[in-house]
Parts: sequence; structure tokens; C-alpha cells
Amino acid sequence: MDQSQNLSHQAGQATGQAQEKASNLMGSAGNAAQSAKESCQEAGQQMKAKAQGAADAVKSTVGANK
Repeated sequence: MDQSQNLSHQAGQATGQAQEKASNLMGSAGNAAQSAKESCQEAGQQMKAKAQGAADAVKSTVGANK
């Protein structure tokens, strides 16, 4: 292999490695985003449940639950 072919081969390898690293980073970012979304949804459900519990407690206290 002459020098220009060798350089071309090395450039191709570097490009492939860069693409693989970029793909891995994008996958990691996607996983982080999904995890954050799930955490937010869970927090929202907990807040909703607490608000419902508080509303029920107030209704019970004022006798509106009957």
C-alpha cells in the first residue's frame, strides 16, 4: 500500500470511529432524556396524589364528603 492509500485508510478508520462515538453519545443522551421524562411523570403523579389527598381531607373536615 502506498502512502496515499495508507492515509486514506487511516482517515476512513478515524471517520468510522468518530461516527461510532457520536452514535454512542446520542444513545446516552436519549437514555438520559427518557429517564428524565419518566422521573418528571412520576413526580407529577405523586403531586397529583398528594393534592387529591389534601382535597379529600378538607372535604372530610368540612363535611362535604357525604
